Amino acid sequence: MSDAAGRIATLAKEVLGDPLPIRVRAWDHSETGPPGAPTLVIRRRRALRRLLWRPGELGLARAWVAGDLDVEGDLYDALERLSGLLWERGPATAPRSRLRTGIEALRDPALRTAARKLIALAGPGLPPALPREEARTGFGPLHSLRRDKKAISHHYDVGNDFYELVLGPSMVYSCAYWDDGPDATLEDAQRAKLDLVCRKLALRPGLRLLDVGCGWGSMVLHAAREYGVRAVGVTLSEEQAAYARKRIADAGLTDQVEIRVQDYREVPDGPYDAISSIGMAEHVGSVRYAEYTAILHRLLRPGGRLLNHQIARRPQPDEEAYHVDEFIDRYVFPDGELAPVGRTVTQLEEAGFEVRDVEAIREHYALTLRSWVANLERSWPRAMRLTSPGRARVWRLYMAACALSFERNRIGVNQILAVRTPESGTSGLPLRARDWRG
Repeated sequence: MSDAAGRIATLAKEVLGDPLPIRVRAWDHSETGPPGAPTLVIRRRRALRRLLWRPGELGLARAWVAGDLDVEGDLYDALERLSGLLWERGPATAPRSRLRTGIEALRDPALRTAARKLIALAGPGLPPALPREEARTGFGPLHSLRRDKKAISHHYDVGNDFYELVLGPSMVYSCAYWDDGPDATLEDAQRAKLDLVCRKLALRPGLRLLDVGCGWGSMVLHAAREYGVRAVGVTLSEEQAAYARKRIADAGLTDQVEIRVQDYREVPDGPYDAISSIGMAEHVGSVRYAEYTAILHRLLRPGGRLLNHQIARRPQPDEEAYHVDEFIDRYVFPDGELAPVGRTVTQLEEAGFEVRDVEAIREHYALTLRSWVANLERSWPRAMRLTSPGRARVWRLYMAACALSFERNRIGVNQILAVRTPESGTSGLPLRARDWRG
């Protein structure tokens, strides 16, 4: 076979209706495409077999994770150029719609011809083995205790050293708060976020704080050290818990802070004066969200505050057709779901909360993700040693693509402050809007 790159580019134009906006280099060293553009490197014909056996995003993701595909040049630029052709064009998203579209494609002579050309390019072969980094959460009810624990382990139990490399010394795996502008350091921005949460919750010495999904303990450490609270952090990750406990012991705060490997549904010792949930609610799922809000409401004392920090997606014209991103579901957050912020506010109110403030900080997450990607790329060989080449590739693609999604307003992130307002109606919040000193 010769000029594989040219044949691939021609086939892509026939299928997509537009020329590929990046260069292509194939396994036979042939190359084509616009000069100066990032280059999609197809290292092995196996990448095309992955697309044959699983067309669309998941086939591409498997090829990327396995190293069959790569990008030379600016990854952000490549993703921007490809987004219009891949992630933003398909009208059919629901499983039933995708099936119907596939059946219609078999009736289309042009698409049948394109499929034969792809088969000729890909060569014979069975479906390639799945990358070992693909999640296997097993069967059973969605968001059961056992399945959630397995999903969390897939995402977080990949090595604390790897997360140290990506996140930096703060070990905060959620959106930072760049109140001093984009030139601030990641550490300063994460410290500002933790402090903002503490101020919104009106923490002070002697109060009891529950941090749901406490990660590596950064929030409870900051709240105990800077605000004098007694804190409990719960996580489903054994690795996170061990790391957080060591940090707490090193800080001399074991009398103030407790870390538990525990599901939020199993916390027995409310009420708490304040609850923080930072980047955890995305794991809850729509089938469990009413239960989540009801449990947090029950765990708060009357007058207590909840700070729910959560990624949100945009509402869809047909909400029943919404589907979870296949790459993220298989390789990043198994069983994770995003909801529009309006739905989250409604469900908090239905649980009995009074929602007092919603702060959108979408641009802050784009800056945070770009900082994490820079950390990863700066230490790329070490990152691959600490976890696996495939896992490092997952995180690089996931974080870069998410940075662009926040920048382009495809997804957002919000801090929602809610109060379990007592029957007297006294919320305890200051009259002045966003004066979090009260």
